[in-house]
Amino acid sequence: MAVAGAEELPRQFPKITLSDVDEEVRLLAEKVYASALKEEENKDALSMYTVPEDCPIGLQQAKNRELLRELAEQQSEETAKRKKSFKMIRSQSMSLQIPVVVDWARTAATPLMSPASTCPSVPDNFPEYQRVTISGDYCAGITVEDYEQAAKSLLKALFIREKYSKLAYHCFPRTTALFLRSAENTQWREEDEVLPDLCPCPEEGQDPYSMENIPENLSYELKMRDGIIYVYDNAEALRLNRPRCLPYPDLETFALDMSHVLAMIADGPTKTYCHRRLNFLGSKFYLHEMLNEMAELKELKGVPHRDFYNVRKVDTHIHAAACMNQKHLLNFIQTTYKTDAERVVLEKTGQRLTLKQVFNNLSMDPYDLTVDSLDVHAGRQTFHRFDKFNSKYNPVGASELREIYLKTDNHIKGEYFARLIKEVAHDLEESKYQHAEPRLSIYGRCPEEWESLSQWFIQHKVHSPNMRWVIQVPRIYDIFKSRKLVPNFAKMLENIFLPLFEATVNPQKHKELHIFLKYVTGFDSVDDESKHSDHMFSYKSPKPEQWTTDDNPPYSYYLFHMYANIMVLNNLRKERGLSTFQFRPHCGEAGSITHLVSAFLTADNISHGLNLKKVQSGTSPAAFSFSLSKTLILRLATLPVLISLLHYCWSVTVLLLPLTAGVMSAGSKEQASVMQCRHMLIHTPAKNGLLFYITLHYIWQTLLSKATYNSQVQCKISLKKKHLWIGIKGGQRGIIG
Repeated sequence: MAVAGAEELPRQFPKITLSDVDEEVRLLAEKVYASALKEEENKDALSMYTVPEDCPIGLQQAKNRELLRELAEQQSEETAKRKKSFKMIRSQSMSLQIPVVVDWARTAATPLMSPASTCPSVPDNFPEYQRVTISGDYCAGITVEDYEQAAKSLLKALFIREKYSKLAYHCFPRTTALFLRSAENTQWREEDEVLPDLCPCPEEGQDPYSMENIPENLSYELKMRDGIIYVYDNAEALRLNRPRCLPYPDLETFALDMSHVLAMIADGPTKTYCHRRLNFLGSKFYLHEMLNEMAELKELKGVPHRDFYNVRKVDTHIHAAACMNQKHLLNFIQTTYKTDAERVVLEKTGQRLTLKQVFNNLSMDPYDLTVDSLDVHAGRQTFHRFDKFNSKYNPVGASELREIYLKTDNHIKGEYFARLIKEVAHDLEESKYQHAEPRLSIYGRCPEEWESLSQWFIQHKVHSPNMRWVIQVPRIYDIFKSRKLVPNFAKMLENIFLPLFEATVNPQKHKELHIFLKYVTGFDSVDDESKHSDHMFSYKSPKPEQWTTDDNPPYSYYLFHMYANIMVLNNLRKERGLSTFQFRPHCGEAGSITHLVSAFLTADNISHGLNLKKVQSGTSPAAFSFSLSKTLILRLATLPVLISLLHYCWSVTVLLLPLTAGVMSAGSKEQASVMQCRHMLIHTPAKNGLLFYITLHYIWQTLLSKATYNSQVQCKISLKKKHLWIGIKGGQRGIIG
């Protein structure tokens, strides 16, 4: 990979202060955050007494008020002129043949209301689909003032999202970028597009663990300040506190940017507009499906040599400790007992135990075990019980077996775990068309975790051409603090990120970690989101060095500091021509809507997003504005079976949201893919990856081709390989891509 050119640097994080923020915006944001905290405290006690927000009396009163406002507006000449301007712009955007250059001076709403305006012309060989066109007053049912206010609020949120995405080298959709450049009256240029750098797969015959051609060490100094690693050119620069010219975000700016999005959620006109717009897009998609379903199936059947079984499918979210199925784990335990019964595999309270002694202490014979007695299958007893769900990682309920078989750092140096993963990887390679991005854990207990993990990866030769790796960081600072493993939150962050900076600055000193990071594509933040935090995140929140209490920081606090360090690290690695990382947290499984807002700013994409069900069901209009912004730019990976076992019933799953909201037909860039997440806990069949797609197809009648395509787009595989999978035009805006 080429080193970034000098013209790209310096890249600075644009900071804002409290004086730059409107007081009304700040108060609205605090109101939303406070109400979210109150909702978390009272939701269990008051759930049976909750009155639905779609109460008929309230709806009728609101409708009458809106009708009176609209009748009053009809008498205004100024309103008539503005509506006429909207109609003219919209009539221009109807043509797919001629792109429209939007005159932003006429209205702030234009980019949000004409997504078709940026589509290129239709190719001659493109299938003849029936298209849906809506004519008439675009603002029907909403006043012009409300329409403009909602559009400006949404546009502000998109600009904030773009800022954070580009600084961290996250993907930002080209369609949305075109809208924003049009809003600024500037020309979009392809060379301005920011993309992540990915390490290409080793060619056949190349050694993936080769330590040749490792970059030279640099004389940079590193120091953590306010929870973020700062980079200095030398010791003198460190003494003078002159950090290298990289973007260093600060907590105050992030909190104030988050306030803008929270204020947008609390804004009445934005709620109304987004609610109506999502319903409209859902109806439009169902109409498109009814008109063109047979044409799509006909086109699908006309593709030679390709069907569901021989197109690439990527599991973008799977935990390595549960990537095998239950029968696979059971057979492996019985095999190792047969061959290694007398091998010392565990050290407990100073005593070294053989595998046979471990099972004797558990009073069981491995040959008597069955899939049922292994008890790693999640069921009804795990519904809304995250603690019980996680306990299913312990075979037969014994933490000793989890330590022996499902850990990388144990007495046998993770040998059994490596063998299990290599067997799963072998199955993927045999199938040829299946790939995965397993998640491995880094906890932040000590900085040596990274060296241990990279040594495990290289020593056991775990690399597979069908696998890339994601690092998950559990949000368990409170446990480490109570055990006096870390003095404050900053120390946990330092243990997680400082070794990565050191391996980037001095790769010759950390060769194994440097090699391992080639195959790491991103970071994840994991834990039970339903855990309540009494701290209200704001610009007044204490710095990580000052967070010395035993309480766990709130979700937004975790996400900001992970994003901040990943952003600085990506910019440093970009300078050195090394691969960059994406931030892909678990988000929206439970908890406050502020979790989704935090991820909206910081994440490249999210997993689960179950709280977006509120958007689909209409029970929480406050979520609509966030969802509409989100559908333009965030990708979503979800697992229907896990949802039913842990959070919600199948009928309210968020999986339908990106489909029914018109995402596939409205030029937006959200993609919903299916992932298996924890195969061991959920499914019994060997061909686990295929079952999820079949479930998706038969329950929701979704095209498998679209789901597999989305998984290819979401995964962090090199651009060269993606072009082989989906074509050189894959991912381009409009109907061509």
